Amino acid sequence: MSNHQSLTYTKTRFLKSAAKLSQCPPEILREVAFAGRSNAGKSSALNRLTGNSKLARTSKTPGRTQLINYFQIGEEPLALVDLPGYGFAKVPLAVKNEWQKELDTYLTRRDALVGLVLLMDIRHPLKEFDMAMVRWAQRSQLPLHILLTKADKLKRGPAKTTLLDVQKAVASLGDLVSVQVYSSHNGEGLQLLQQRLDSWLLPAAEDEAEVADPAAAD
Repeated sequence: MSNHQSLTYTKTRFLKSAAKLSQCPPEILREVAFAGRSNAGKSSALNRLTGNSKLARTSKTPGRTQLINYFQIGEEPLALVDLPGYGFAKVPLAVKNEWQKELDTYLTRRDALVGLVLLMDIRHPLKEFDMAMVRWAQRSQLPLHILLTKADKLKRGPAKTTLLDVQKAVASLGDLVSVQVYSSHNGEGLQLLQQRLDSWLLPAAEDEAEVADPAAAD
């Protein structure tokens, strides 16, 4: 892969939508999924990260999208994955249950999945759905990064308090989980998010460099 140091997220583009695991693109070798309750600011966070205000469309109907949306990072076999907002406000129960099953299958069986970014509105963190995802990540031993969004809506003091509260609540997961504040509005925390994604999507950078130049090992 080209850049061992960091990925250029502004080169991210829409690849495809998948309704189930079997439709997920086989050419993607590593991917990070973004999940969050409806209105947690997921689309805005992805748009800010990629510098493209139209990348992940912000829907006026919470939870309307029920597809796994793939965004490829440049020409690399790497992707950001936008999972549907859970909480589906106005979706029939049968549809909700069916989708929940597909989502569970994706999270459990997608080999390319290397990390999960869980978005929570900093004013309303750790709701029932959020805790369910935290427990799922713990069971699956999948690295989890919690993004406390809309940080610009709180003053610095209360934002810091919430950050510490959430860190305390998930402390039992140890190194498996990390937490940060984030604002799509002013870009606070953007660099930290990019670094976390790089660490997941480019974990073998040093190994690859050694393999590429065997003489370096002599």
